[in-house]
Amino acid sequence: MAEKTPPKTSANLQRRQWLKYAGVTAAAGSLALGARQADAGDAPTAQKADGVLDVVIIGAGLAGLTAARDLQSAGCQSFVVLEARDRVGGRTLNYNIEGGYVSEVGGQWIGPGQTAVADLARELEVGTFPTYYDGKTVILGGDGRVEIDLKGTFGSDEAVGARLSKLSRDVPSGAPWKSPHVAELDKLSVGDWLAKQNIKPEDQMGWNSSVTLSGGATPAKMGLLHFLSMINSADRDYFQLDSIKHSAQETRFVGGSQILSIKMAKQLGDKVRLSTPVRKISGWDRDVVTLHTDRGEVRARKVIMAIHPALCQQVEFNPPLPEKRAALQRAWPAHSPARKTAMVYRRPYWRERGLNGHVLQVGGPVIWAFDNSPPGGEIGVINAFVMNARLPSEPEAAKTILTELYARAWGREALSPVAYHDHDWSRDDPWTITCVSAIPPGFWSTHGEALRPPCGNLIWSGTETAEIWAGYMDGAVRSGHQASLQVLNALRRA
Repeated sequence: MAEKTPPKTSANLQRRQWLKYAGVTAAAGSLALGARQADAGDAPTAQKADGVLDVVIIGAGLAGLTAARDLQSAGCQSFVVLEARDRVGGRTLNYNIEGGYVSEVGGQWIGPGQTAVADLARELEVGTFPTYYDGKTVILGGDGRVEIDLKGTFGSDEAVGARLSKLSRDVPSGAPWKSPHVAELDKLSVGDWLAKQNIKPEDQMGWNSSVTLSGGATPAKMGLLHFLSMINSADRDYFQLDSIKHSAQETRFVGGSQILSIKMAKQLGDKVRLSTPVRKISGWDRDVVTLHTDRGEVRARKVIMAIHPALCQQVEFNPPLPEKRAALQRAWPAHSPARKTAMVYRRPYWRERGLNGHVLQVGGPVIWAFDNSPPGGEIGVINAFVMNARLPSEPEAAKTILTELYARAWGREALSPVAYHDHDWSRDDPWTITCVSAIPPGFWSTHGEALRPPCGNLIWSGTETAEIWAGYMDGAVRSGHQASLQVLNALRRA
């Protein structure tokens, strides 16, 4: 006679599922992501009789939600995601335009080699489409104006880019501090290195723009070792990192990048708790960790810290974290919040004039403006990364300056937008203290070893911890997969 199958919610079955999935995925190198995703109503958050959850995830961005989704796929129901904001998505955020269109306020692109986030999009049935760059880019400087076809690049010198690509081969993307040339490379900024390359004056603007956009700091402040590790992620090809065509800025998501997190959160249901900032974490070195939030205490056996390293400074740890980890968090740069604007027009009229909507400016407020219209070009949207020091913080004043600048670039129609959006991450979101980590010289050789090792029952996640594409949406997804695997294996051992 066949044995009776115990109820699906039994602790025994859950443990067997964890053993099965953790063991199989450890051998395969990734979680069983092709498995059916549990619906939000399948089971409530499974809190044990002692009131202790197995896992708490802090942060409902791409990393935290990916980790939660993986736990759920593996049969674990004893977890919750705590998010300080009143929304999900972290550093991805959609600006909703009338007519059902969106423009991305934060991270928005993927490109070749970014397979983790591409796979996630397919699983969530989120479509993609190419970034628009057909036509000529307008370069503005002083009273001058030039149109040039950059063919999907920022105009960086190919020979210099090739030298960077070659140097990146010896700088591991996930552990730049392990480079055999760390002592030499980590002393220099990208600017120090570029100054020795005999770059033509007309090419310097392209380098300033590309490094600032990718790394969040000017070449003078960006560590060369860190920048080389970013290039290493991009198949050790500088132009796969810092261009549009066949590069990390090549592809966008239909519905905007935040749609990935919105869909994951919908699957997770009431396991995601918004407006619940964690203020203090006690007993991380004990069997049960206590998290003190604005909505009461939560206890768990494992905690995934899926937030920016510098943001960890806003959490009190009792006992204090080990000095090496604490030093990394104190030293992590938090000075690159970024500001992004969106100007909306009735149609992308610049395309009719053979222009791609891209603007590079010398000595002005615009670092890079680009065509961010929806897939079919039903309306025209120009997004721009701008410099706070050169643009008023008051949105209407900023809008006036930008429309006049765009009119110089594409004609007087630019003076009549139908909508404008201005998002300054340093002012509009207290939980995003920096968008891109502008790692300076000397950082990785001093603090790198403390980046990933767990502290007691705290497991570090977030895009900054990714083995490749750290700092990108793909890195966030990869770090979420890794954190969930660490948790499942730890629960199995326990």
